Amino acid sequence: MKGFVHSFESLAAVDGKGVRFCVFLAGCPLRCVYCHNPDTWEKKGKEFSPEEIVSKLKRYKPYFGKEGGITFSGGEPLLQATFIRECVPLLQKEGIPYVIDTSGHVNLSEDVCYVLENAQQILLDLKFWDDTSYLKFTDVDMKKTIDLLSYLNDIKKETVLRTVIVPEINDNKECLSRYVKIARKYPCVTKHELLPFHTMGFFKYEQLGIKNPLERTKALDPEKLEELQKEFCI
Repeated sequence: MKGFVHSFESLAAVDGKGVRFCVFLAGCPLRCVYCHNPDTWEKKGKEFSPEEIVSKLKRYKPYFGKEGGITFSGGEPLLQATFIRECVPLLQKEGIPYVIDTSGHVNLSEDVCYVLENAQQILLDLKFWDDTSYLKFTDVDMKKTIDLLSYLNDIKKETVLRTVIVPEINDNKECLSRYVKIARKYPCVTKHELLPFHTMGFFKYEQLGIKNPLERTKALDPEKLEELQKEFCI
C-alpha cells in the first residue's frame, strides 16, 4: 500500500530523542483552535510506498547516532497505522528506530497497537484536561486519548506528554495543575513538555481561506513558558 505524506523534515532535534528525520503524514480528525498546520487536516499529499519511504530515510542514518531515528508525525500519523506497520520491518532491517508523535485520537486497532508496541518512544499530545475543554478547543472528546495512554501504560511504553500553552486558554497554574494530576496517574510518562503557542502558521489560514479562531492571540511569552515548565511538569 501507499501512504499520504504531507512533508518531510531532516535533522530535526525536537521530535524525540537525538537527531531525527520527521515524516509528516496527512490527515487529522481534530480541529484544534491553535493548530499551526491546518494544511495537514485533509488526507492528501504525495504518495509513497513503505520501500520508497525507507529508501529515502536510510540516507540520513549516519546522522542519527545512538538515540536518533525517524519520527512519524502529522496531521495524525496513526490514521495511517497500516502504512506505518508496513514500514516497521523495513526500518528494523536497517536498524533505524522510530517515534510516533500522536494526538491519541484513534481506535486501538491491531495495526495501531502493533505500531505503538514497536516504537522507540511515544510523543502524546495531552491537549486539555477534560471532555468539555477538548470539545470546545479541538472538536473531539478526550476518551480515545486517555484509552491510548492507558494502553501505553499497560505495555510500559516510554511516553512523553506534550501540551501547547496558549495565552488566555491554559497559561495559568490552575490549568497546569489539572494536567499534572492526569500525568501522575501513568508511570509510563517520563516527561511532560510544554510547547509555546506561536503565530508562524497564521499565513496558512489565509492561503487556505480558513477562519483562524485565534487570529488576535499573541505568541506565548518565553519567560511564562519557562516559569510553568519549572513549576509543574515532570
